[in-house]
Amino acid sequence: MTGDRKPTLGVGLVGHAFMGRAHSQAWRSVAAFFDPPYTPVMAALAGRSRERAAAAAAALGWAAVETDWKELLRRDDVQLVDICTPGDSHAEIAVAALEAGKHVLCEKPLANSVAEAETMVAAARAARARGVRAMVGFNYRRVPAVALARRLVAEGRLGRIHHIRAQYLQDWIVDPEFPLVWRLDAQKAGSGALGDIGAHIIDTAQFITGDRLVGVTAITETFVKERPLAADAAGLDATAEGGAARGPVTVDDAALFIGRTAGGALASFEATRFANGRKNALRIEINGSAGSLAFDFEAMNELWFYDGTGETATAGFRRILVTEPEHPYAGAWWPPGHGLGYEHTFTHQVADLLTAIADGTDPEPSFEDGLQVQRVLDAVARSAASGSGWTPIEDPQPTA
Repeated sequence: MTGDRKPTLGVGLVGHAFMGRAHSQAWRSVAAFFDPPYTPVMAALAGRSRERAAAAAAALGWAAVETDWKELLRRDDVQLVDICTPGDSHAEIAVAALEAGKHVLCEKPLANSVAEAETMVAAARAARARGVRAMVGFNYRRVPAVALARRLVAEGRLGRIHHIRAQYLQDWIVDPEFPLVWRLDAQKAGSGALGDIGAHIIDTAQFITGDRLVGVTAITETFVKERPLAADAAGLDATAEGGAARGPVTVDDAALFIGRTAGGALASFEATRFANGRKNALRIEINGSAGSLAFDFEAMNELWFYDGTGETATAGFRRILVTEPEHPYAGAWWPPGHGLGYEHTFTHQVADLLTAIADGTDPEPSFEDGLQVQRVLDAVARSAASGSGWTPIEDPQPTA
């Protein structure tokens, strides 16, 4: 390093589909808009097919290609491993990377089971003692409006929290002929709407309120039991009906649960991929003794806030356009009123991660945070499966 030139940090990406593309955009853009303490270098991308991986690397800006993720751990030019694979491989890759001394960014949910997540947390704690950092990728924390909501709660603007109402509504598998992709296979995905999008609203609610769920009562449903096999679904049990191979859907299509937080708030959660007409409606409303707030990702640059401490004759929710320089993250981008999009949340995520690595602090959300969400998912699944009602969440406050 010479003069004021920043040190570099080489990144290796595992997986190059939807999440891999989003993460690639973040690594490409972070240094142009923020001032991270490291200059990230997109060193190598790993994918099972060399042809597809090479095409993705060329399109997304990665310098080299590997067909085995283990090769990323052997590369001297990779100091951080970014995991964008299905959940069944998160634990193996993350633990190996941490043991190899590589920082880790792992997509959510952290794992497919509590046991896997516990193994990952143990590896992260051991690596932390050697200055190696780990983060789980709950990107919706980095929506400026969501970060502003957390700030308002932390400042006491809502008073004591009474109610949390959270929904994540999508409709991308309403068609019963939609193919049996990996997200509908429990062995790869762990769960369906519950882990895929329910994990997001659990983390978002706990992030905004600073409070954690301690118990839940849940039901889940799978509306379409069989689907046509996808091109990459080899190995699934399948039947041929009318010449078309079909396989069983082994995850939930929707999850609905209520809960209580450690602070005494009552909470309701709904996650579904069968809400016809809803594309990516992550919604949350928080009601407190002094005010309320509401957010919908389909209008992601807006936060609605109600101040219950003033006069009531003309009081009501007011719309905050979260694009001002003093709003979280927004000042790094465009002039006020010029909205941000989904991809920006990933840029904010890697900017915060690079800062934490340089500062020697634990990035948030940590693997411990990911484990806590995994415990909630597990309690929801157990409550729904048993029909037994109230299910406490084990160890809701993991120790460091």
